[in-house]
Amino acid sequence: MANSMIPIVDLSPFLRQGDEDGKRKVREVIDEASSLYGFFQIINHGVPLDLMSRALKLSKTFFVSSVEEKMKCSPLPGLPFPAGYNRKPNPSYEFAEFLVMLQPGSNFNVFPANHPQLRAVMEDLFDQFVKIGAILESILSETLGLPPRTLQEFNNERNSDVLTALYYLPATVKEKIGISSHRDVGCITFVLQDEVGGLEVQKDGKWIPVTPKEGALVVNIGIILQVLTNNKYKSPNHRVVRPNGRSRNSFSFFYNVSGEKWVEPLPNFTKQIAEKPKYKGFLYSDYLQKRKENKLKRTSGLEDDLGLSYFSLTV
Repeated sequence: MANSMIPIVDLSPFLRQGDEDGKRKVREVIDEASSLYGFFQIINHGVPLDLMSRALKLSKTFFVSSVEEKMKCSPLPGLPFPAGYNRKPNPSYEFAEFLVMLQPGSNFNVFPANHPQLRAVMEDLFDQFVKIGAILESILSETLGLPPRTLQEFNNERNSDVLTALYYLPATVKEKIGISSHRDVGCITFVLQDEVGGLEVQKDGKWIPVTPKEGALVVNIGIILQVLTNNKYKSPNHRVVRPNGRSRNSFSFFYNVSGEKWVEPLPNFTKQIAEKPKYKGFLYSDYLQKRKENKLKRTSGLEDDLGLSYFSLTV
């Protein structure tokens, strides 16, 4: 595997009967990519290509509408999660607009009234990502040498998943960062990016572009999987660089765990192989609180782990 290229994995062997050799090869590539990069792309994943295309097109139509129209679907006041339209215009280091959606049917969700098709497409996309999330969890369990349903049984509640449509204006002379360097919470993140690109992952101190491929989804290992595997799988720093002369839009789906889930390194990666745990156990909600506190203190685009070090047992 080349050090400068994020691998593209064909998942079709897992969506049809038989082809055990094809499945074995897929598991080998995913295992290596998850250990080295924490990133890979998947094709032939089962999410309809026309749905992906319509989602990108409709979200862009929404984001280029007037600020007044977008602000009509701002998050409802007093709710614990900012579902709806948000913007992060911070000239010091990043700029992005985003439309956040929780589970279809959630009372927290706020959609633009003038874009009814966008709601339908996002709800459909949400359901499709849930399906592919279950498939990936099964594959990752096997690549880790665990029983096939280990991760699905650990992450067995779907009430914390989040779908976000994102939009970035072209880079300016002074600033090009859309979202600064960070690592994702949860188990797995799926990214649907348009052809413009801009997503980059850090490896050995260098930034590697995740080059868009038509029909592909980016898979990003989250912090929870890093903790469960005691750092066998990596949740890497990544960022979005705003393109020159073009806007960029994408979708991120966060396949999360419940806030009250207890998280600690699995014995398969500690006691059973005589390895010391690298993290103390914690409630996922406690980690999210520490992450929130650290983000509030953050005043620049400097890299940090946004709270994970609080639970680390290593110096």
